[in-house]
Amino acid sequence: MQRWFFLEEHIKQKEILPKKMSLQQPVAVHEVTSQEWIFTVSAPDVGPKEKVFLTGNTAELGEWDFNRMVPLEQQSETNLWSKTIKIPNTSDVLYRYVICIPTEENDVIVRNWETNIHPRVIKDSTLHPVEDVFGAYDGKHNISTGWLTTQTLIQFKFAKNPLHLKSRLNGRLMNIKVTPVKLSFGTEPQVEDSSLSTDTMDVEMPAGVFVEVSTLDNDPSVCRLRAQEQFGSEYKPNDILLINIMTPNPLGLAYLVDFYSYSSRASAEDPPCHIGYTYILPNMFKPSEGTLELPVTCNVKHRPLGTVNFDYLIIRPLPEKLCDLQVSYAKHWDPSWTGLEVGHRGLGASFKTKEGNSIRENTIASLKKAAASGADLLEFDVQLSKDMIPVIYHDYHVCISMKRKKEVEHTEMLELPVKDLTLEHLQKLKVYHLVEGRNHEILFFDEDLEEHQPFPTLEDALKNIDSHVGFNVELKWTMEMGDGTFELNNPFDMNTYVDKILEVVLKHAGERRIVFSGFNPDICTMVRQKQNKYPVMFLTVGITNKYPAYRDPRCLSIPAAVQHAVSSDILGVVVHTEDLLRDPTQVKLATDAGLVIFCWGDDNNDKNTIKRLKEMGLHAVIYDKLDQYTTKEVKDLPSSSISYSS
Repeated sequence: MQRWFFLEEHIKQKEILPKKMSLQQPVAVHEVTSQEWIFTVSAPDVGPKEKVFLTGNTAELGEWDFNRMVPLEQQSETNLWSKTIKIPNTSDVLYRYVICIPTEENDVIVRNWETNIHPRVIKDSTLHPVEDVFGAYDGKHNISTGWLTTQTLIQFKFAKNPLHLKSRLNGRLMNIKVTPVKLSFGTEPQVEDSSLSTDTMDVEMPAGVFVEVSTLDNDPSVCRLRAQEQFGSEYKPNDILLINIMTPNPLGLAYLVDFYSYSSRASAEDPPCHIGYTYILPNMFKPSEGTLELPVTCNVKHRPLGTVNFDYLIIRPLPEKLCDLQVSYAKHWDPSWTGLEVGHRGLGASFKTKEGNSIRENTIASLKKAAASGADLLEFDVQLSKDMIPVIYHDYHVCISMKRKKEVEHTEMLELPVKDLTLEHLQKLKVYHLVEGRNHEILFFDEDLEEHQPFPTLEDALKNIDSHVGFNVELKWTMEMGDGTFELNNPFDMNTYVDKILEVVLKHAGERRIVFSGFNPDICTMVRQKQNKYPVMFLTVGITNKYPAYRDPRCLSIPAAVQHAVSSDILGVVVHTEDLLRDPTQVKLATDAGLVIFCWGDDNNDKNTIKRLKEMGLHAVIYDKLDQYTTKEVKDLPSSSISYSS
């Protein structure tokens, strides 16, 4: 069968001039510029409200814009979806399949999409359409979950034995179920009686709303998000139960929380008893995060049974559309990328010891020196100035002096949070590190060297450091300690904070490899949900006596960190080397869960330890003084553009 069989008469005239001295008239030859192509894909795991869409690099396929995808039509009683679409015939056509939920507002919620680094391709030499299989081509099978395009994610976190009920219910295991209820205020009938939750039929979800749950457990299959069951999920003592609700209209929903328990006399076929319930209203929420303590009401007598407390997280989409469907590195890690060298704060921490680095940490000069010394990635800390500019700096506080530089007395020092100073203040005032201020000793006399100054902006670093070197961008966010205090009382809204940092990276990273990381598990979840392009890794302190423990149980050990990474669908974990050396089998724990694993810590500042960690299978080692401890001149970590070949 010839190629022209698939073509339509979309042509342009091309003149062929007659030979010299010829009396023939010019002959018109048809040059084909477009054709109709039948796209067909087998997609067996499409949900009841989901549809398959098509996106690609041509105008007809929406140019990777998720708002301009082409919906396919399901062939009756099959898993096949297809559509005939006009495509150019003069160049290769690149495309991907996407599973989405259309909303009432004519938006789409991306549920799953194909994320092989290379998209599918119809070459200009391809003669016949083929039947594709969703996610599978080029010998690979890569499917990723979507990100927040227009919808909002509300996550409820039940941990540390959240139920406090009457004594007769003590010791009984409970199932917890959260059901979104549309707030109609009498305009249409809704489920008002919580006892209906005991019925064998589930309440139909509002359009575009779905609920998924995960329990952090050593079993990865339990950690991964799954659809909520009819009677919810069992909560055992010391569990961490996460319930995620996606909704296009968060202000229009309330949440019915039901509690069930199985009777000791029940048979295996009997449903659980409905013990009680509570309601969560949208006006109870703070903008991004908080804690609620609510009364639990008896389902039968409608009297108080006790209370339930839980944390919540609200994640909103980026205000500006900065992501598309062209490519994603969020779960991409080439198998050859092992033992990578990562420069800690550039060339290393410069205030921890008397022998600190000769170049001030987290400066353009330090980053450039580490890059020139062969770093594969540069790790640095990012936080916001008072005027919400992302700046590179590690500590939450600084010391400032209003007198002339180099003339420092104890009475002149003023300790202030970075968040209370604008970028202009940070860059123009004489700013001292806390160590300098508290010890009354100036360690750096570099005010005349522009690239040695503290507080470079994230945008400056992206523009001024060689783009072949990757960035490990750690988002600094205050953590609650085990004693209930906070590292810093942060005035920023968490969504706004993350948006400002992501905006700079997504606009200015170019072809540079980017890895985001953070000690706050909610920050990691938020970065993963707000964008689809770059990977995220969860930093953990683990078991140690060097640092005080955080309150969040997800931060307390490497196994807990692995569970959170699996649940949040992020690339991997960055673990504390002290904890790793105590139990090296934890490397396999992470890799068996399909995660990438980095390590950090003072123990890394030793050549023999670095060598041992690489032999243990670490994907990357973060350490100080990379120019002195590196074991090789350079390791070629491909930039984003080169990584297409993987």
